[in-house]
Amino acid sequence: MTTSAEATPSDLTALPALYLSHGAPPLVEDRLWTAQLAELAHDLPRPSAILVVSAHWESAPLMLGATETVPLVYDFGGFAPHYYQVRYPAPGAPELAARVAALMPDSEPVSRQPTRGLDHGAYVPLTVMYPDADIPVLQMSLPTLDPGRLLELGARLRPLRDEGVLIIGSGFATHGLPFLRDFRTDAPAPGWSREFDAWLAETLARGAVDELADFRNRAPGMPYAHPTIEHFAPLFITLGSAADPEAAPEQLIDGFWMGLAKRTFAVA
Repeated sequence: MTTSAEATPSDLTALPALYLSHGAPPLVEDRLWTAQLAELAHDLPRPSAILVVSAHWESAPLMLGATETVPLVYDFGGFAPHYYQVRYPAPGAPELAARVAALMPDSEPVSRQPTRGLDHGAYVPLTVMYPDADIPVLQMSLPTLDPGRLLELGARLRPLRDEGVLIIGSGFATHGLPFLRDFRTDAPAPGWSREFDAWLAETLARGAVDELADFRNRAPGMPYAHPTIEHFAPLFITLGSAADPEAAPEQLIDGFWMGLAKRTFAVA
């Protein structure tokens, strides 16, 4: 697969896959977090293309978004007007869309939504990581919230990493918005957020994927940390795409933002 004008098969470098806590649009004004994301991207080989699975697009059967540059999806409300003027005109990735479709079994059809642009779970972190918007990007829907099925989907996507594709599962390590009382970005983390994040860090460090998949029963801080689970679900696509499913991921970013855990990790 060639997804950029200059790339040839010998140029492509196997990339890790990431799980990002993507933040809301004001993330771009947080100096620490933007520095962390920029450093993360700087330390990676340059991707030939980026495949993003965001918490903000649930659709079954599996759907692929636009393969040419279309307007962004401003899927949020109540923010200052300038957040609705952000642009991220990344090239589309039609070759990547064709590869994703080819990796899926015949029994699981892939649909296309050619007018669906990148939502904020995709473009907000990418504006920090790859601000030149010069790498082709494809967004894919979350077709299920079932951890086991998402792990299987990640495993199907694994060959893309050897083709220079950066796979990103974009969510938020804790996302108990209904239970927040202090909406400052530097607000102290509630107990349920700290407890869930500590459990997540420890369980990732052991590579205990089965325990992670049973997070609704095992993790402290539930259901407050994830009253709905779409922001945790992309984690399983990332874990499923690991070359060694039993290897512990590399945890790259931790801490809290608006009391929510911004834990981010990579699998090799």
